[in-house]
Amino acid sequence: MLPYAVRVDINAVLADILDRGAASTEWEALLAAVADHGVYVPVAESGKVLFRRSEDDVPYLPGYVGAACLAEQVAEPAAAFHCDALRLWDIAERTGVPVLVLHSDRGRAGLPIGLVARVLHERGWRGGEGKEMRLTRSVHPVAVALRDALRRRIGEFPTVRSVWVSHARWVDTGFEQLMLHVAVDERLPSQTPRRLLDTLLAEEVTVTADDPKLAVLPLDTTVHAETVAQLDGMALDTVRHDPATGRIEVLSREFDDPQAAAAARRAVAAERAERAAAPGPEQGHPRRRWQRP
Repeated sequence: MLPYAVRVDINAVLADILDRGAASTEWEALLAAVADHGVYVPVAESGKVLFRRSEDDVPYLPGYVGAACLAEQVAEPAAAFHCDALRLWDIAERTGVPVLVLHSDRGRAGLPIGLVARVLHERGWRGGEGKEMRLTRSVHPVAVALRDALRRRIGEFPTVRSVWVSHARWVDTGFEQLMLHVAVDERLPSQTPRRLLDTLLAEEVTVTADDPKLAVLPLDTTVHAETVAQLDGMALDTVRHDPATGRIEVLSREFDDPQAAAAARRAVAAERAERAAAPGPEQGHPRRRWQRP
């Protein structure tokens, strides 16, 4: 397979998978088809990409197996613009819309665009735009605060099964950010991962301009089961939720070190004491605020 996309009039492999409704069982082949041959996205006369919204009002990037398929399914006037995997990732980075919904004549399926970039990396692709991502456990105060807030709030989102908090470093560029991978028992696109993060940032954790950028990558627990298993094996801080029993489990190497765990408890206690002593409206709306040392 090629490490980059080759333009074709119709992505026949992708069309076959979607038409047969086999995206959930053949998702690796689906990923490869997008990476090999790309998709067509609708572009307005102004030159802007035409995004769509799901029934839950979640924005997504529509991708079609061919120009004819796009023309048949897109009602408003639009040009069919071919996007390879790197251009799809660039659109996701610039707009913050991480999910691609693929369309054929008789089928459709949601796909996190970040997984397409991962396919390119696994094939040995190296580029200058930062498409190789390395995940490690983060000890940044914001990451710790997010993990602790997830323990408190994940139960409010019944379809969320696991969240991994990590430090993501783009090897080719050196760009670093915090990353939340959110696995949900829902087909993509889903508003739940973004709604969860928005809740944490609005009510629990304050992220300042000096802190690392924060991104969320939604995963379907069924379609992306292999990716979920890979994340479980990375020793990242993980918050798991079993909606059937209500059990919430937090996995972190911090808790394997008694001294680190004690230090974390002291930091939390000091923060609570400082917050309790502080006057003003923050007392009625407690949030975890962190400052760099």
